[in-house]
Amino acid sequence: MDLDGAAPAKWSRPLLLGIGLGVLLVLGAIVHLTQGTAAVDAVDVLRLVFGGGSGADTAVVLESRLPRLLVALLVGAALGTAGAALQSVTRNIMAAPDTLAVNAGAYLAVTAVAVTGGSFPLFGTVGVAFAGGLATAVLVLALAGTGGTAMVRLVLAGTAIALAMSSVTSMLLVLFSQRTQGLFAWGAGSLSQNGLGGIRMLAPVVVLAFAALLLLSRRLDLVRLGDDQARSLGVRVGLVRGTAILLAVLLAACAVTLTGPIGFVGLAAPALVRLLSRSVRGLHRHIASIPFSAAVGAALLLGSDVLLRAIIGAQGALDVPAGVVTTLLGVLFLVTLARSARSSGAVEPPTAGIAGGVSRFRFAITLVVLLAAVVGVVLTAALLGDAKLLLGDIGNWLSGQAGPIVRSVLDNRLPRVFAALLAGACLAIGGTLIQTLTRNPLAEPGILGVAGGASLGAVAAITIVPSIGFWAQTGFAGIGAALVTALVVALSTKRGFAGEQLVLIGFGAQAASQALVTVLITLTDPWNQTKALTWLGGSTYGRTFEQLIPMAAAVLMVAPVLVRLRSELDLLSLDEETPRVLGVPVPRNRLIALVCAVLLTGTAVAGAGVISFVGLMAPHAARALIGRRHARSLPVAALLGGILVCLADLLGRTVIAPAQLPAGLITACVGAPYFIWLLHRTRGLRAPRPSGSRERSRTGALASR
Repeated sequence: MDLDGAAPAKWSRPLLLGIGLGVLLVLGAIVHLTQGTAAVDAVDVLRLVFGGGSGADTAVVLESRLPRLLVALLVGAALGTAGAALQSVTRNIMAAPDTLAVNAGAYLAVTAVAVTGGSFPLFGTVGVAFAGGLATAVLVLALAGTGGTAMVRLVLAGTAIALAMSSVTSMLLVLFSQRTQGLFAWGAGSLSQNGLGGIRMLAPVVVLAFAALLLLSRRLDLVRLGDDQARSLGVRVGLVRGTAILLAVLLAACAVTLTGPIGFVGLAAPALVRLLSRSVRGLHRHIASIPFSAAVGAALLLGSDVLLRAIIGAQGALDVPAGVVTTLLGVLFLVTLARSARSSGAVEPPTAGIAGGVSRFRFAITLVVLLAAVVGVVLTAALLGDAKLLLGDIGNWLSGQAGPIVRSVLDNRLPRVFAALLAGACLAIGGTLIQTLTRNPLAEPGILGVAGGASLGAVAAITIVPSIGFWAQTGFAGIGAALVTALVVALSTKRGFAGEQLVLIGFGAQAASQALVTVLITLTDPWNQTKALTWLGGSTYGRTFEQLIPMAAAVLMVAPVLVRLRSELDLLSLDEETPRVLGVPVPRNRLIALVCAVLLTGTAVAGAGVISFVGLMAPHAARALIGRRHARSLPVAALLGGILVCLADLLGRTVIAPAQLPAGLITACVGAPYFIWLLHRTRGLRAPRPSGSRERSRTGALASR
């Protein structure tokens, strides 16, 4: 009798949950059909359902509202299913089409095809998006691993690869604005459809991929138990995992083709199902979790579109991509997850560098060589460009004896050179501090949302008031950076600014900032769109010496603070326990260092736009040259960062002259291969925790400084 009653009890909660989701989807669909710009209300829709209504009403519902409804359900289900499959095979709750850079790769592939002028039918576009998404997903998984313990590592790897892909995409959008018109808004995810043609063609592909994953559900259950146990039961783990990834990427490619990249649905839907599985028996099995993830994904995307139309109206919803709403909702979920999740306790690999440092003589020689390199790069950047000058022209300019042409060229060129130098130094110092705070060699200022906040403030100023001056724009950028950072800090205080929590919450803040930037750009005229895109790529165009004051002041203000904190920073880079044992106030020092990083990054973004990867590469190169001690690595990193951005700005001005490329896009193209190499170099490594006399001697040496 007990066994007979157990079966109904076992399936009662999943059945009730399924009925509840079904009712929610039906109600959402009914509300969705009543929303629109045409004068077709709920009564008209009901009349059409029962065979009445006018021809005009029928056309509105069938050609506009119904396609938008169906694509929301189809794409939401596809992304939810893809996220469930990816999180299962990687055993990582942060795996999703957006965190694995699938969306970014697919977007780049479609944009590249548009630039070439090629035209593909819908299935051809799916193939292009599938190839781009698959390539990036394989790259991220190969670099981050699938062990299930590298949650932050996966976020950093996916974010950096997506940033590189987005930089190249932005470069194409700027250089080929006529051929790529409309792709920027599409890149944020738009549910607008022209009829049911695309849905009819891709719905069977989504259904077949969904069914194939259901057929794999039993094997996926076994793979989740562990590779060795699954192999002992006759499961070909590699084949199952590869097939699941291919199917997930195919689903994401179909979604990208129909609507553009939709963020966070693939992350949030399976995560919500996982949370529900704690109270609903049987939901942890793939035969149940996959369809429930699809239903939750459809409900999230449909609910986001209904919410968007209810808040800003149907006409405004035509201009604002639906992906913006899903990103903002997903960020709320991610922040909640980060605040409630326990730290994995995993220690990142030691940062590249010489463990014992170098001699004072070698450090002095390194500084002299780098200073000479800075002088050489500055002179080269001043002489080369669309108009080439001689070294004597600079001397004449300094003495006030230069001719009008030389004076005009140098008056415009030298501020750009020094803006690049200062921006690189600020970002390099900020990157060193961020890597120290998070104890993660893969972190950089952008990952904490600082650059995103500054971008949001500056783009808001540019798009709302196109004629705004530089100082006002700088002020808005500083306000944006300060507000976003304050929010990240406030949300991270629960665990004393723990590294993993900072990274996850900062990643969410960066994503939210980018979503809001997209809203601002898509709602402005094409001229401001190009201007904002160029600025987001990191451009020093049009800078004056007066506009360099904020960055110079930030460096001068931060330098004495970091000199005072140099020993504490060395201790903070080790682990949590060592500085506390030695009496170092860890939260206070972390907060001071974080404020310094924010000030430097905010002024750099305001002065030169968003420049990627400098805060990652320069600290690594500095530690490789002279070791990990902050008293030495900070000035060396500053010099290296300045050299890198100066060279990038020089290349951007000369490679395709008279046209120009923003410096940030050049650094992204250079930094992405370096980051890939760095991820490959540190993959699967864990820094051993010092013990015994070794730990005591190391602690004592640091404490005696």
